[in-house]
Amino acid sequence: MSDRPSKIAYVVGQYPLVSLTFIQREIAALRTLGLNVITCSMRRTPASQHPGPAEKEAAASTFHVLEAVRSPKEFFAAQARAFKSPGRYLRAMWLAWKIRSPGLKSAAYQLIYFLEATILARHLEREGVTHMHSHFTTGSTTVAMLTSVLTDIPYSYTLHGPADFLEPYRWRLDEKTARARFVATISHYARSQLMFFSDPKHWDRIHIIHCGVSPERYDSAPKERDDGKCRMVFVGRIAPVKGLRVLLEALARLKDELPELELVLVGDGPERRDIEAVARPLANRVRFTGYLSQDEVAEELKEADIGILPSFAEGVPVFLMETLASGKPVIATQVAGVGELVKNGETGLLVSPGDVDGLVDAIRALARDPERRAAMGQGGRAKVIADFDIDQEAARLARLFAGQADGVRPSPMLP
Repeated sequence: MSDRPSKIAYVVGQYPLVSLTFIQREIAALRTLGLNVITCSMRRTPASQHPGPAEKEAAASTFHVLEAVRSPKEFFAAQARAFKSPGRYLRAMWLAWKIRSPGLKSAAYQLIYFLEATILARHLEREGVTHMHSHFTTGSTTVAMLTSVLTDIPYSYTLHGPADFLEPYRWRLDEKTARARFVATISHYARSQLMFFSDPKHWDRIHIIHCGVSPERYDSAPKERDDGKCRMVFVGRIAPVKGLRVLLEALARLKDELPELELVLVGDGPERRDIEAVARPLANRVRFTGYLSQDEVAEELKEADIGILPSFAEGVPVFLMETLASGKPVIATQVAGVGELVKNGETGLLVSPGDVDGLVDAIRALARDPERRAAMGQGGRAKVIADFDIDQEAARLARLFAGQADGVRPSPMLP
């Protein structure tokens, strides 16, 4: 790919985050392919989000936009640089104003995004960046779009969902797609939703690039248990959207029927204290680990029998990919693009979100059938290797950065 961009800037709202390890993997895979990638985060993330060496290294090498905004020297230097092209400066300011939502608060945010864009523009020009890529459609992609007007550096973004679709008009998916060099979506479901919110004449720039994992990182060798336990593992933010109250109710119903069943909750979040209180009657059947590094998550999955994710909303969860790559089946809710990864009855079991009875039945079915778990786990690993290997997904993304859409799912759809 001799015509690939010489330097790519990843522009993210908060980086690195434990819940966004897929971005780290994507960047690492692109760098392995020879792309020069730098990272820019709107805000600095706290040390609690850097549990492993990969996260610590990412945090140390990332440019933090808001810190530069707060520096008078950096701020005024950025304004002076930007105003050397007054036409671009005014066009970017007008775009920020044009895409605002009603109300003073929205107008204030648009001013902040514009000022962040002036800071980012100066940094990217000093770094010799030739392309920007952002994940999610909220503030960081707004900043990337405004920066593109200030600098003429093209941008692209990855659309995930479900949060991206909660306020599509506020975040102007139509405008961002119209101005982007291309858009990567993580599933057919996500692509279809963006098609709904964008002009048909721009559909040919919307592609599917899966989030992915490195299958070789996960130990998929069958594990013979000598303790008679059946261990379920959840990995994610402990937040209402993850449906953990439904999971704990299902576990409580099965407590006497399946005394060998236990649950490990990996992660942290705003609902942790409440969930710990709900789990207290289950005594030693539930274990909370807090945030873990990627290697530590792989170790937990090595000891697991089932991965479980009872969410009310998801994109295509990387945790499910990790579990399947570990040769373990999953129980998940049939939301958004989950069905594009989990084949019901083949690589796991899908239930309706919020359905305690269905979740009880699914847990009972897999907890009692180790042979079925093993067969599903093998099928799941094969699925991940075929469709969700981060190296092949990064290669497709690299082709898009180089302006080569051939071989990137799906073939461009002409209006």
